[in-house]
Amino acid sequence: MKILSIDTTSEVCGVAILEDENLLVENSISNGLTHSENLMPLIKEALEKMNITLKDIDLIACCTGPGSFTGIRIGVASCKAIAEVNHIPIAEVTSLESLAQNITRICGTRVSLIDARNNQCYCGIFDSKMHLKEEYMADDIHTILDKIASYQDVVFVGNGADLHRNLVLEKISNAQFEKNNQQIAYACGLVGLQKYQENLLKDADSLLPNYLRQSQAERLKK
Repeated sequence: MKILSIDTTSEVCGVAILEDENLLVENSISNGLTHSENLMPLIKEALEKMNITLKDIDLIACCTGPGSFTGIRIGVASCKAIAEVNHIPIAEVTSLESLAQNITRICGTRVSLIDARNNQCYCGIFDSKMHLKEEYMADDIHTILDKIASYQDVVFVGNGADLHRNLVLEKISNAQFEKNNQQIAYACGLVGLQKYQENLLKDADSLLPNYLRQSQAERLKK
């Protein structure tokens, strides 16, 4: 099975092509340009490297957020268009799931933390098999850590974990940290494969962004 994985939810615009769990090619860029300028050329380049077309793709793994509101919209809209035209099923992957996939060591609980500024974080808590333990959170880091404190054998990942490392250790003294805190399209593709195997798929009509909270403009308007 060939998987086209797309992640535009962070400052990095990333594209990967997988054959099942094996990475065939990965392209990413973070050069100050908007993801709308980078995404389609990256997809085109990845397909050409493998000498295939979109007709050879069996599954799209789309990272739907949370993260950059503009990046999320670009990625989701592009995946919807590609899926609709080429009749390809979609695996909806959150950026918190994708980050948790970076953790390769054996542990009881995986926690993804994405910085949302002003001491706010997006948080996902997963078991060792990548299944969600709690509803996703978008909250103050202190509130989030109070929730996590009841879990054992915890490994943290993400730029929020890196930013709040000292506070995490104050609250959870035996916390461990994953070194790879970057969101990568390959990890998104691996989660997408798991969603496919569990028959948790979307189509172009049902795929939606996962913002977790309103944008700053919407909050200020209120």
